[in-house]
Amino acid sequence: MAMNVASSSGGGGRRGGRRKPVMAEINVTPMVDVMLVLLIIFMVAAPLLTVNIQVDLPQAAGGTANTADTQPLEVTVKKAGETRCVSNVSIYLGDTQIGMDELGPKIKAIKESKGGGEQVVKIRGDRDTCYSDMMKVLGLARDAGYRASIVVVPEQGS
Repeated sequence: MAMNVASSSGGGGRRGGRRKPVMAEINVTPMVDVMLVLLIIFMVAAPLLTVNIQVDLPQAAGGTANTADTQPLEVTVKKAGETRCVSNVSIYLGDTQIGMDELGPKIKAIKESKGGGEQVVKIRGDRDTCYSDMMKVLGLARDAGYRASIVVVPEQGS
């Protein structure tokens, strides 16, 4: 009798009673979470994997030669003295030292002697040169019609 009660209740063996239907759906939420984490990992890691490839390029013969006309005019601004930001600078046009008031007319004359057009002036300044002094030289170069680029280099001992 005990056996009949157990088999008729459906809680016992495999053969008897009701069968539970198989769950045929997939829970997508954990899969989406894993995919988002992987996406973030790859987005962060991808820029770190880029490698700068060093290539030894061959020398080309021919083409346009670099003449004195295509070389940029070079103006150097160097701090003179130990004071801070009181326009105590030395201005060099090429290798020649000139005053700030002479710079504008001289570079205009150089541009006119080269035949106009778009010319480039490279303005170099040491790291202790004041911003205002560099901007004065940049303004003079632009007033003369030059396209200017500023290069800041450390002060070198003489």
